Amino acid sequence: MTTPTTTPTTAPTTMPAEWEPHARTWMAFPPPNATFGEVGGPDLARARAAWSRIAGAVVAHEPLTVLVRPEDVGAARELLDPRVHLEPVGLDDAWMRDSGPTFVRSPEAGDAGSPGGPGGAVRAVDWTFNGWGAQSWAAWEQDALVARRVAELAGVPVASSSLVQEGGGFHVDGQGTVLLTDTVQLDPHRNPGWTREQVEAEVHAHLGTSKAIWLPRGLTADYGEFGTRGHVDIVAAFTAPGRVLVHTQTDPGHPDHAVSAEVLELLRSATDARGRRLEVTELRAPTTTEVDGELVDFSYVNHYVLNGAVVLCGFADERDDAAAAALASAYPGREVVLVDARDVFAFGGGIHCTTQQQPV
Repeated sequence: MTTPTTTPTTAPTTMPAEWEPHARTWMAFPPPNATFGEVGGPDLARARAAWSRIAGAVVAHEPLTVLVRPEDVGAARELLDPRVHLEPVGLDDAWMRDSGPTFVRSPEAGDAGSPGGPGGAVRAVDWTFNGWGAQSWAAWEQDALVARRVAELAGVPVASSSLVQEGGGFHVDGQGTVLLTDTVQLDPHRNPGWTREQVEAEVHAHLGTSKAIWLPRGLTADYGEFGTRGHVDIVAAFTAPGRVLVHTQTDPGHPDHAVSAEVLELLRSATDARGRRLEVTELRAPTTTEVDGELVDFSYVNHYVLNGAVVLCGFADERDDAAAAALASAYPGREVVLVDARDVFAFGGGIHCTTQQQPV
């Protein structure tokens, strides 16, 4: 049993919303492992090509640093856009949203030359990482150190938390509201013995939030062999203060039809930290529900917002264009870049899961 502790950084901090300006994005280059396969194998090649497509979309709009195992630097340089900065680091996996730090800002004003710049100094939160609840296939000895290594490379102070969670397991609006999921933060394989109140206290202390909205569970396929057991960033995402996109499965025969209906009802009746009733927009799921006879959780909600653009998961599906139009409306003035994400989802995540933003 873990012992709940509240250990905020030396000054109160706030996690900026994803749509606020970034200094850079962080990613990782897929290493050989239980999900990606071995060096020279077709699965690892597919994963590296998929991650490289995402990296190309990101670096076209803002600086990008990719962590890569020292022995894979040559392979990464062959595949990645030359503008990508590489950093040799030990890795077990390549989901930077989950193993990387959460960047926050302290309220004191920074100067133009500081990592935080005007508006507050940037800091990092190192959540405890244990392979998505100590799953049997996962390895995390090196990934548990990634958050601190990234903070060091970014040149920012870091605070540790005893709460086991991943960056894909929460989403903030930048104004005090955070989305959480019962099956992640209260997972007995992550945080045995923790109560909702204890989780909320720890999350609020580090993210500067004051209102938690708990979703009961994630999408059905996310509870499969290589799933996260309910990450919120494939189910719902804030697009502006008071506004949230929700994955909506319209097929009544699909198990996520009931899941999305429950989430929609919950969020439509919810208010945020400032007392606003949430404005909920449904984002219809792709029509593709199975691949090779297995249920998939393809979702357009798992997008990444960066400087001047939105990188959107594409599935060669008839609903891709409608999703792109919905995202363009949700983020006016940003280019929507559709990137084929089928090979990313095949390994257990989406585009948002591969990235981590560092705010200015």
